[in-house]
Amino acid sequence: MTAAFVGGLSVAGRPFAGRSVNVGSDVVVRSRFVMQMSKSVPFLLKPKNLDSSMPAGFEFDPLHISEIVPVKYLQESEIKHGRVCMLAALGFIVQEAFTWGAPGFPKMLAVDAHDYYLVNGGAMFQIMLFCAMFEGVSFYAVKDTLDGKREPGYFGFDPLGLGKDPAQFKKYQTNEIMNGRLAMIAVAGMIHQEFVTKQPLLESLTHFKANTGGL
Repeated sequence: MTAAFVGGLSVAGRPFAGRSVNVGSDVVVRSRFVMQMSKSVPFLLKPKNLDSSMPAGFEFDPLHISEIVPVKYLQESEIKHGRVCMLAALGFIVQEAFTWGAPGFPKMLAVDAHDYYLVNGGAMFQIMLFCAMFEGVSFYAVKDTLDGKREPGYFGFDPLGLGKDPAQFKKYQTNEIMNGRLAMIAVAGMIHQEFVTKQPLLESLTHFKANTGGL
């Protein structure tokens, strides 16, 4: 009996799947489950609705949002926000170097321009109107995605024919998502840096002034 108890402890201390283990003389224990860990966060369990076969799929979902919201909707949202932020990161820098120079478009920090154009010129209203129109058009695309008729983020836009080869297409999908994730972090950093330092991004690269708050 003692040998069976000790043997049981040694078996319970390590994972096994589908294997019969003799404990003592006539007791057989069979395990049907193996704990699978996340590839991106090895000390957390693998999210049950995510897998590494997805483009840029690293099984990262510490809050288990994919168990509440459909995965395809999350993919669509991530791709869309990534694309917006890639354009925003580029525009953030370009508008510092090049401006229209026309009346009504004074040169200022991007974080200050947001508040300025809320009350002057109606530019923010135009942007919101454009976003609303785009969201209205893309509603049916998102619906098709949730119905399984469309891949997340796919609009058939490939004027250079880069996605003709399936292997290359998956590589480009991964590249787009990875760059989109980087852009989302970058834009957040750009906004906060300008807000804190009150310096344009390009100027801060050559002449950074830390805002110490008067200390």
